[in-house]
Amino acid sequence: MLALRWFRRYKVFFLIGFLIVAAQIFLAYKLLKIPVSGSGSTEERDLSKRLYEKYVRKVAGGSNLSADDEDPGQQQQVQRIPAGREPKKVESGGRTFLNVAELEFVVPCDIHSKETISAIHRAKSQECKRQIVDIACAIQSGRFYPKSLPNYCPSGDYVPSRSLGCFQDEKNFRILSGYYTNFKTTNSPKRCIQLCLQSGFLYGGVQYSSECFCGDEPPKASAKLPDSSCNMKCSGDPKEACGGYFTANVYETGIAKFSAQTTEITTKAGVEPARIVFLLTLNGRALRQVHRLLRTLYSPKHYYFIHIDSRQHYLYRELLKLEQHFPNIRLSRTRWSTIWGGASLLQMLLSCMEHLLREVPEWDWDFVLNLSESDFPVKTLDKLVRFLSANRGRNFVRSHGREVQRFIQKQGLDRTFVECDNHMWRIGDRVLPAGVQIDGGSDWICLSRDFARYVTTGDDLIRGLLVIFRQTILPAESFFHTVLRNSEFCNSYVDNNLHVTNWKRRLGCKCQYKQIVDWCGCSPNDFKPDDWAKLQGTESKQFYFARKFEPIINQEVILQLEEWVHGPYSADYPNLHSYWQNFYHYRDDPEDVATLGVAYSLLRINANAKFSAFQEPFRIRELNHFLERDRYRGFLVQYEASLVDGRTLTVETRIQPNISAQVAKSASLGRRLTALEVSTDYDQKEQTTRNLQRIIGTNSDLILIFRLAAASKSTPQDKNTTSHALTVLWIDPRGEISDTGELTIEDNPAGPPENLVHFSKAANLRHPLQTGIWTAKLIGTSNKKVVLGVTRFLVTGGDSDGTTKEQLDALVQQFYTVRESCWVGGERNAESGVEGLEECSGTSWSSFAPDPKSDIYTAAVGYQVPSVGGGW
Repeated sequence: MLALRWFRRYKVFFLIGFLIVAAQIFLAYKLLKIPVSGSGSTEERDLSKRLYEKYVRKVAGGSNLSADDEDPGQQQQVQRIPAGREPKKVESGGRTFLNVAELEFVVPCDIHSKETISAIHRAKSQECKRQIVDIACAIQSGRFYPKSLPNYCPSGDYVPSRSLGCFQDEKNFRILSGYYTNFKTTNSPKRCIQLCLQSGFLYGGVQYSSECFCGDEPPKASAKLPDSSCNMKCSGDPKEACGGYFTANVYETGIAKFSAQTTEITTKAGVEPARIVFLLTLNGRALRQVHRLLRTLYSPKHYYFIHIDSRQHYLYRELLKLEQHFPNIRLSRTRWSTIWGGASLLQMLLSCMEHLLREVPEWDWDFVLNLSESDFPVKTLDKLVRFLSANRGRNFVRSHGREVQRFIQKQGLDRTFVECDNHMWRIGDRVLPAGVQIDGGSDWICLSRDFARYVTTGDDLIRGLLVIFRQTILPAESFFHTVLRNSEFCNSYVDNNLHVTNWKRRLGCKCQYKQIVDWCGCSPNDFKPDDWAKLQGTESKQFYFARKFEPIINQEVILQLEEWVHGPYSADYPNLHSYWQNFYHYRDDPEDVATLGVAYSLLRINANAKFSAFQEPFRIRELNHFLERDRYRGFLVQYEASLVDGRTLTVETRIQPNISAQVAKSASLGRRLTALEVSTDYDQKEQTTRNLQRIIGTNSDLILIFRLAAASKSTPQDKNTTSHALTVLWIDPRGEISDTGELTIEDNPAGPPENLVHFSKAANLRHPLQTGIWTAKLIGTSNKKVVLGVTRFLVTGGDSDGTTKEQLDALVQQFYTVRESCWVGGERNAESGVEGLEECSGTSWSSFAPDPKSDIYTAAVGYQVPSVGGGW
């Protein structure tokens, strides 16, 4: 009781004393940087995690990227399960177990990383699982990655790790102001110097035990202090000093200041014109656009080496025909599966360059420049040749233009990836080798012959970097840049890849590639007429190509660009606004059962309704999309039909898909619905379906796509952004609800057009889907439930699901209309003999109609491509 009375009497003094002690503890923490955890993660890592949590996991939530649930900076404790036992679930402590029972081989080490275990379990093939295990075990053993690499770029008088002494720093005027980070528990001069060198800085400085600063300017001599003024122990090595309170130990990193080379504009008299190898790395089925690109670039003075993705058999077969007509066009026989972000892209580029140097010695070239089917010139070939002729020996790459450490984290360069099963699997963190600067940006490059020879011949630097970049996503975006910065070619670096790219990151950074890579990457958008100002802006700049272009998305902008560069087409130019693109060939494998089932059904319907002379069996040869003035005009079925007189006739028929949709005009949001359809293969970046033919199979993923009209000028009160809660009902042919989806859209009627397109994916449908007519309903639920729109669509498995031909035909003709047919002329068929059937070459819609804008064969006769202005 006495103590209690004493406490009450002096409680004010106790309170003051407590506050003083608390304040001292707080100041000690701030001044001495007492570590709060043993994680050793930097502020950059923490920032990266916060950005990742905000922008990546929120978008990709619920996907198969189970490793994303982990803090990348933390490794989880892992135990292995003996064969024959079931794997336990992840415990609350974060431990994960590898189920070796699913593996057909012996795991040679204990796997420590949860990301690795996730990748092993998600990989489909045993060979892929083995590859992941082998690389993970090699990394754990410390014998996989090089710890340091040589730097052959001349460094002048700079010496690695040479101490300049202790210097006074200032809060508002840092002596090293290029970059800052805080290694709370791992700082040391060695670590700070390596980080600054990696980031391309000349100087590194340690301060206040845990802080690391980088910069390009040496500290002033007037700021020099006695070494004893830098007396705080390093957070990562107490045997070394890491500065003090606003004092820093400063060191040279050992590299010279880097400056990208400027370029010459005019060619000196007597200089031979540069010869270029256009390395075309192609994917997809846009054959006519490839021909159009080649037609624009073609000259007998240059060379064209074409690599086609190993999965694209149609494009390979068709372009192989070019070799018979053009001695300076060749296709690579070694083909890679170049998935988005895959390490194989770099291997493909190096393989092609090595082939050009070793196997085609008669090609005398100065530069190799890579392009895709999505590139198109913004200047004439002559202008490109003049520019490169004036800059022989230089190497053209585009750098990222941001802080190096942020770039490393954004690109995932500090992570290990394994490519197999056409997927890039992330299996854990890694430390990049010491001694080299890291750089990167764009994988579209223009390299000199000497540099191409260097990267394909190799030395210790090349061999070490290849180990790194074989386990990297998007490796071609960093490999050549990093080699240039650290090799004897460092003074040939030009920060310009000769391209302008159409970046719209709000649309292009939506993790649309998460099914093929454990990362959230970004991809540029296609140019459209609305982007014309960007293309016009290249006129006064040293840009010679732009990307991306897809005529299946928009051909008008390609035509506009072509006429801007070369002059207008003639007024009577045939089929100038038409475009055809193949999506099936009879030699393709495997066959698309749903697509072929619908196509054969339409041929039967056409024969019964219009051409009784046609008899089964029909033999489909090709299916092609047809667009005119960027409007989809249907798909074309090219097939062989048996006639009653015993002959076989090649015929092409145009089919128009019908979209069956109704909108509620009584609802304000319903009145603004201009499109409501169900499709598959939705491209978030371009906000359109790639399934233009609208054929939906039983294993398809269903997506409801709807577009809202912009606000009328007469209703300014409707132009504010509002939120709408919506529900999507998926109703099967039996009338039962098979799935529901909830979404909220932010609606700004006066905003950009891309803000008015929305979609909802059916996430919980059971496959295979029931065949028949389905219904999707879009319901507004913000205030009260109201049906905004209803659309019907057909799901079919062809006739392989037990549906009779008669039943299938009855369903198909509700959703497709047969428009017109023509016959393919030739020596075998001098005439069709079928009333009402015109010849295909005389139509404007058939794939056999004239298309000279994509006819490289006719245009290059005599190896001279006429100009547009002269009338192609």
